[in-house]
Formats: sequence, structure tokens, C-alpha cells
Amino acid sequence: TRCPLAVATDTVAYWFVSPVWKLARVFAGSQQIYLTRPYEVIVFADEESSMIGSKGMAGRTVNDSAYYQRPDGTDIQTCLRRVGGDWDRLYQARRAPGEIAAFVELHVEQGPILESMHCQIGVVEGIVGQRRYAIAVEGSANHAGTTPMYLRRDALVAAAEVVLAVNQIGNTPGQQVATVGQLQVTPNAANVIPGQVEMSLDIRDLSGRHIDSLVEQLRHQLEEIAVKTDTRIRLHQRLHTEPALAAPHIQQAIAQVCEAQQLRYTHLPSRASHDAQELANITAMGMIFVPSAGGLSHAEQEYTSPEDCVRGANVLLQTLLQLDRHWPH
Repeated sequence: TRCPLAVATDTVAYWFVSPVWKLARVFAGSQQIYLTRPYEVIVFADEESSMIGSKGMAGRTVNDSAYYQRPDGTDIQTCLRRVGGDWDRLYQARRAPGEIAAFVELHVEQGPILESMHCQIGVVEGIVGQRRYAIAVEGSANHAGTTPMYLRRDALVAAAEVVLAVNQIGNTPGQQVATVGQLQVTPNAANVIPGQVEMSLDIRDLSGRHIDSLVEQLRHQLEEIAVKTDTRIRLHQRLHTEPALAAPHIQQAIAQVCEAQQLRYTHLPSRASHDAQELANITAMGMIFVPSAGGLSHAEQEYTSPEDCVRGANVLLQTLLQLDRHWPH
């Protein structure tokens, strides 16, 4: 038997456009189109949170069930039983490397690039790696009225310089992005000089080595900021994920389909996580993006036109046919 081709849909949005109906109709023989390999349509549940999802198929789950405990204290065993699952049989969901010939995922871009470039399809180069840190800035809380400026150890002033340093690193040549998204100021009072600031750092890029280089650059800048502001700045890693590159032959197949259908397309990285990132550990993967209106995602205003959805589904279908015809035997 030949390794199957797999295609996935996403369950995060308020509703999702699925190519399932089209694949079922075509491959049922109504149009006399048949594959030399079997195909599988996969719908993963909860692919973006801390639960199992595609990690189960890729064999990437954490063995300690306590890791998946819900905020209300409910354990994963109970949650799985409610939906007919069994924690002790989770291993049966794993697929061995090479068991699947290819995994292709269709998704909305969740960003503004396709729309800004007037492109109809995005050929995903890969899913970025990510480093997430907690940054702690320690100064000295003191009276805002009686402490002269030259004697202050203001943690928020230091934190402001950290934010600017992160923004500068994000704007250096390359495709990386760098973000400070959270700030917690202590004691957070109008008449008190901030004594401590806790903040987040998120850096993403298609090259893990490049991310690490940027983090090292930032470390040196943090040391300089700490000396300048008479504060202490510490960096603690909270998340480390490596990039998952899309297989070149799948990217090529998607591009060829776009050219055959005279669709405007571009190559771009995915800066959000997807199931394909997990499946890349066991098979060749590729992704197809369709435009997100206004670049909005995970919001009620999120919208992708039906026309773009149809184009994406057609490109997905033709990509699978292309891979099936030209896959090395």
C-alpha cells in the first residue's frame, strides 16, 4: 500500500470553510478522477491551546497528564472520557515517520501581506520558530515627589528602553518580528516611582539560528540599559520552538498550480502556529494561504471572501492531484 496524502481543516474560527465536501465528491468518482495513493481528511480539535490536537498524531504529547490539567482543576483523563477518548490509549493516535507521504493544510493568512500585495494565494515557505521570554526589571520604588531625578532607579524607564531595543531588533534587515506584548508595573501607583516591571518578549523567524543571534544581541543591549539606568534586568525563557520548513517540492507544486490557474501568488512565512508545524516532524508538509480581509484574525471581524475560499480549495485539490501524479515512486 502507498503512503496516504493528508489534508487538514481548522476548527478555531467561528466557522470554517472545508474542502471536505469537494474532495469527497471528486474522489467518489463522479468526475472520474482517481488517485494512485489513498487520501485522508483530518480535522484536529483544539490545535492552538495547550491540549493535544495534532501533537497526538505527531507523537509530541507530554507524557505527564498533569501538564494538561484544566484551569478549573479537571484532569485530562476526565476531559477525554467525556468525548469518548482514553488517555491510556493516546499512543494509538501516533503515526510513524514516513507513514504519511505528505500533509497539506489550507488556512487563512491571519495577516495583511496577501491583501497588501494584491495576491490571491500564499505559498508558505515554513512556519516560524519562536522564542518567548519573561523579562524582569528591578529598580527601587520610592516617593515620586521627594526623590530627585538623578537619584532614581526607575524600573519603568529602563523597561521603556527595553521596549525600544526590542523594536529596533525587530526592524533590522530580515523577516523576523519582535514584540513586547505585556507589561506589569509594581507598585503601579501615581505617586510612586516604579520599582519593578515584568514584561514579555516574543521573537519569531524562519531561522532558529537567526532568532538566537537576535536574542544574544538583545542581551548585550539589556546589560547596557541596566548599567545606564542603575537597574537589574533578567531574561527567563518561557517557550522555545524551532521553525518547520515547508517541503520544496510541495511549495513548487502549489506555485505550479497557481500559474496554471493564472492566480497571483507570493511566497511568505507563516508567523502563526499551525497543525502543519507538528506534522512536519513525521512527514513532508506544505501550506496554502488565502487572504484575510484587513489582516484581522481571531476576532469577530475576521473575514475571508467566499471567492478566496473557493480559490484556496481549488488550489488545494489541484496540489494534491499534482503531488499524486509526480511524487517519486
